Order: sequence, then structure tokens, then C-alpha cells
Amino acid sequence: MDNLRRGNLERPIGPRSAMEHTRSGSDILVRLDPGEEVHTALKQLANDLAFDAAAITSGIGRTRDNQYGYMNEEGVYQKRPLDPPSELVSLSGNIARTQEGEPFTHIHCCWSDDENNVHAGHLFQATVHVVAEIHIRVMDHALMTRCPLADFELLGLKFE
Repeated sequence: MDNLRRGNLERPIGPRSAMEHTRSGSDILVRLDPGEEVHTALKQLANDLAFDAAAITSGIGRTRDNQYGYMNEEGVYQKRPLDPPSELVSLSGNIARTQEGEPFTHIHCCWSDDENNVHAGHLFQATVHVVAEIHIRVMDHALMTRCPLADFELLGLKFE
């Protein structure tokens, strides 16, 4: 039993190749594995579980090939790379649907590199290096839609 993990199911601990999650009511805890891209995996989860609105309340782990940034005064995103593996110390945001019905993730992150320098901002891309553990709260009765905003790259959040 030393090599088994207890939860809803017993599984051998070892190489993993696909996201797994557990759900309790509106709360979902998801584990992403090496090679999975954060945005892509969370959009897939939204489609697999058929939810339209959720808050991403926390996330930790270790990621690589990160791209983050900020929106400048002209409403244009400025991107920065953080390629080496770094500790994901905080992740938050939301998941909504576009007007076309596709899932849309809006995420901000904070990383610590191996010298403990902090890097933070809007998350454009992050690939899991070791693991990412993310908590999501589904909002079953909320209607949130991402719509284009005049003069900005960001899709605005509309409530109905």
C-alpha cells in the first residue's frame, strides 16, 4: 500500500499523462501533469464538465515556458517570457464563455524563479513542469459572457 494514493479511487503513484479532478458540490480540485498547458487544460475541463461560469480561486505547482505580461495604457498586452521552470506560487482568475459558446480563461499568476525573484501578471501561457494543483469554484447559476471591448485586446466580462 506504500505506493497507493487514497482518495475517491486508489491509483498507483507514478507517471501521469492526463489531468484529473475531484468535485465536491461546486468545488473542483484539478491536478495538471507535466506537459499540459494551463489554459488548454482548464478550457477542456469546462467543456468536459459542461459549466459556463467559474472562479479560479487558487493554484500552485511548478511550470515552465511561461509567458506573462500586462496591458499597457493603449490597451495592448505586453508579453514577457519566463522559460525556465519556476514555482507557481499563486494563480487566480475565472472561466466564462465567449459569445460563440467557447470557454475563455482569464488568469493572473505569480511565480518565483530559482533565485526567489517574483514574476507576476496576466497569464498567456504556462506548461506544467512537475505538477499544477488548481481550485475552481463553479457558479452554476451565474451567466457570464466574454465580449469584445472597444480599444482593448481584452474580452470584457458581461453579466446577464
